Amino acid sequence: MIRHGYAQALAASTTRPTCREAAITLDGCLWATARRRSSEKAPAPVPKPTEAEKSDDPRYRSSRLFARLWTGYLSRHKGLIALAFVIMTIDGSTLGLLSWMLEPLFDTVFQPGGQGSLMLVGMAILSLFVLRAFTSITSRALIVLVSQRNASRMQTDMLAHILSMDGAFFQTHAPGSLIERVQGDTQAVQAIWVTLLTGLGRDVVSLIGLFVVALWIDPMWTLSALIGAPLLILPAAALQRYLRRKSRQVRAQAGLRATRLDEIFHGIQAVKLNRMESYQTARFERILKIIVRAEVRASTGRAVMPAMVDIVTGIGFFAVLLLGGSEVAAGNRTVGEFMSFFTAMALTFQPLRRLGDLAGTWQIAAASLERIFRMFDMAPRISRPATSAAMPAPGAPDIVLDDVHFAYPGVPVLNGVSFTAKAGQMTAIVGPSGAGKTTVFHLLTGLLDPDTGQVRIGGVDARGLALNDQRGLFASVTQEAALFDETLRENITLGRAGVDEGRLAAVLDAARLTDLVASLPDGINTAVGPRGSALSGGQRQRVAIARALLHDAPVLLLDEATSALDAQSEALVSDALARLATGRTTLVIAHRLATVREADHIVVLDQGQVAEQGRHDDLLAKGGLYAQLYRLQFKD
Repeated sequence: MIRHGYAQALAASTTRPTCREAAITLDGCLWATARRRSSEKAPAPVPKPTEAEKSDDPRYRSSRLFARLWTGYLSRHKGLIALAFVIMTIDGSTLGLLSWMLEPLFDTVFQPGGQGSLMLVGMAILSLFVLRAFTSITSRALIVLVSQRNASRMQTDMLAHILSMDGAFFQTHAPGSLIERVQGDTQAVQAIWVTLLTGLGRDVVSLIGLFVVALWIDPMWTLSALIGAPLLILPAAALQRYLRRKSRQVRAQAGLRATRLDEIFHGIQAVKLNRMESYQTARFERILKIIVRAEVRASTGRAVMPAMVDIVTGIGFFAVLLLGGSEVAAGNRTVGEFMSFFTAMALTFQPLRRLGDLAGTWQIAAASLERIFRMFDMAPRISRPATSAAMPAPGAPDIVLDDVHFAYPGVPVLNGVSFTAKAGQMTAIVGPSGAGKTTVFHLLTGLLDPDTGQVRIGGVDARGLALNDQRGLFASVTQEAALFDETLRENITLGRAGVDEGRLAAVLDAARLTDLVASLPDGINTAVGPRGSALSGGQRQRVAIARALLHDAPVLLLDEATSALDAQSEALVSDALARLATGRTTLVIAHRLATVREADHIVVLDQGQVAEQGRHDDLLAKGGLYAQLYRLQFKD
């Protein structure tokens, strides 16, 4: 075997190759990494997030972000938002009315002979508070309804957009970071919408009403109350940039946190077998420390603006007390006028603090919105027509790769690959790890498009096919059958509605699953657990075969479908695969060359090129790379 040969070479070597240099298993690589790092005093430093982009792109300035938010989402609920703003206007105006009513309360009711007006003024004030309570509840319910609907819509749109991306996208974006985009960022925006819309509605109206009352009583007193306002301008501008930067860091690190958790739980067996619990915990803790530090700094920055509002308000109160108090003491103003004005200014305190915090709140939302819209602005590398210009003729098609080149960003993978898989025959693709075998499968199924060259299916250039049409031509069975935490039926039908029960029973029989279904407590409606954990490896493979049989596509792709199975399971799966391959064009990726000796055609890839091709006996006779690999595997 290749791994056996590598082990001997490693034992004889005086230097240890890196995991990338050595074609060893993931568990072995994790083991080597864990052993190496266990002697280190601290975990490896967490890489700086690449998503903390600078905000010099005009597309992601605050005004553009809000415009896109309004156009794409909020405008769908203009009626509800307008109604909420009307109710918030009523809510906000009650503070101004309350402060205005204090003047007659002090100057008329609290004077000799004013008892007759006491009940009237008291009932009016009570009515204001009842009205404020009702409008506050109603407006908040409306705003929360709008924000929840928009968050749900944004999450759905984000997931749909991510699913539309090509295979190369998922090579550079970890699942955890994508989960954070779909869930974390949209929820961060949703939580802030309520604060933003309430502040823009109720608090702005409250301030307007209170300042109208203040100006009506005395414009000079009002100007003196605002004497410290200019002190807020420069700090506010600097604070916005600081909060945006820190909020980006928090969101980017949250993506790293989700990625780390996803990798830990997905690889829990390797973590435990290689005793990496302490290492993984320490690395996770390091990410959390960065998040805590950024969160504390962002929260401190947010607290600066309300604190400055407090100082400016205190300066204003002091100025009003000196100016207004002297005029009341001199008899130029009544106590009622002063109390009404002073109350109006005092009631501006909380709305001003909330609006002062609103700018910081928006920057936190803007950081998440920036990440969301950056994702929306990414386009897949694959561009296909909505409908196919032409379709291959019915039946098993020829598959042709003609001078195909492909590279991931900065990493060439295929360099002029050309071969033909004839209709109805089995073509095996073999070669060392990294030769480009899996990339060929991705090109065939439209997960990737070649940079140059052609992939033709039944004589039709794949670039002229709609993606759904192209993928409908292929059924695949891979080494790791992807199962979902659903029932066995749902894992086989994959969302297809109205599957005939007779056909489903035939598929189960052909995939050698009938006995398994009979042994399950709920039969085919039994849940298979996360990633199919309730089933064995062979059972999962047979479920994948049942999917392929039900799909009934003219081309079958097999990627080491039996390599991880014991002899008994392999015999069952191989028998099911033989039935599945009948009448189809079959392409097989194989590392174990014993499984492809009977293939009609063998293509040997090496370093992204076709090194040789032909039948098993012919390739052995040539003594090339295939013969070397074969002798290495079967040298005993």
